Amino acid sequence: MQNEKQRITVTIYSQQYTVVGQEPPAHVKKVAKVVDQKMKEIKKLNPYLDTTRLAVLTAVNVVDDYMKVLQELEELKQERRTTGDE
Repeated sequence: MQNEKQRITVTIYSQQYTVVGQEPPAHVKKVAKVVDQKMKEIKKLNPYLDTTRLAVLTAVNVVDDYMKVLQELEELKQERRTTGDE
């Protein structure tokens, strides 16, 4: 059952989206909530953005956060290799 695709309806920035995938519904809802919160946060700082620009800025911010986390993870792995903890 884990590999079966599921349909989950979520609301992001007052729009409903149906997400189809294998992730558990709770995970999909959590992701949608984070995206919704980030869009609202950016809109509050830039009230005149249209939805398309808001979505692009949100994506840029989220990917920036993601890349920073990946970099931190890589640095921790490198640190473990050099200290012999691996």
